[in-house]
Amino acid sequence: MLLSTLTQWVGNRIPEKDAIKIIADAGFDAYDISLFDLTKDEYQFNRDDYVEIAKDLRSYADSLGIVCNQSHAPYPSSTGNPEKDEKIFEKIVRAMEIASILGAKIIVVHPKQHLVYSEHPDELFNINVEFYKSLIPYCEKFGIKVACENMWQCNNGNKVPSDSTCSRAWEFCKYLDAIDSEWIVGCLDIGHVSLMNTDIPNFIRQMGNRRLQALHVHDTDYKSDKHTLPFMEKIDFIAVCKALAEIDYKGDFTFEADAFYRGKPRELCFATTRYMCDVGRYLISQIENAK
Repeated sequence: MLLSTLTQWVGNRIPEKDAIKIIADAGFDAYDISLFDLTKDEYQFNRDDYVEIAKDLRSYADSLGIVCNQSHAPYPSSTGNPEKDEKIFEKIVRAMEIASILGAKIIVVHPKQHLVYSEHPDELFNINVEFYKSLIPYCEKFGIKVACENMWQCNNGNKVPSDSTCSRAWEFCKYLDAIDSEWIVGCLDIGHVSLMNTDIPNFIRQMGNRRLQALHVHDTDYKSDKHTLPFMEKIDFIAVCKALAEIDYKGDFTFEADAFYRGKPRELCFATTRYMCDVGRYLISQIENAK
């Protein structure tokens, strides 16, 4: 099981090469390349020579002895505007290509959720099954799996999280089973599960290791999407680790705890990342010891 974390940090934006070096030096096995900025025209991977840029970044990471294990495509995956959604789709496909060049085996792609879930659950289901199936030819072309992620919404202008696509285990399983492809798997966002007041270990057990092949690990207070490091808020990560051991989870352990960097000066990036690595090693040991 590889230990990894994402390259993009809220409040501490630094070049990708610098981020990868810090992650490598801190002791991580892998990095999760954040490709959110493909939505910005000035981002380097929107240039015509993006393939060469990706190959150069891969060579640099290889020289540091660290691999890219997974990635995150730009989001949202839809707006409901056909013209805009076509451009979003093109960015997602480019992200898949870039991630594959870097060596990633999985790229997380958010489901489409531009409709209010409580009013359109069946319509969103049909839209998303079609959406993920449309990505399979690109999975085959680039040799990379796409991971659907469990989501949440804030409806009616309030700030209270509510159900959305795949926020319940039964629906997440229904999505993956309907798509029925080895190329489309599940990424369980641990924090997102907590926002729905759902039993996280039971969610993991219901998915099983065939469907669940990637993780976004971060802590919350069960009220807001904190995206901070485990043991900073209220999720019982020992119970989470036991459930992962119970299903014989075979994927990697990837942090999406970017908010843990918030408010810290750049000079503390390494120390922060090193501590994050220590927490990750401890949690992986809990999974292994529980098997």
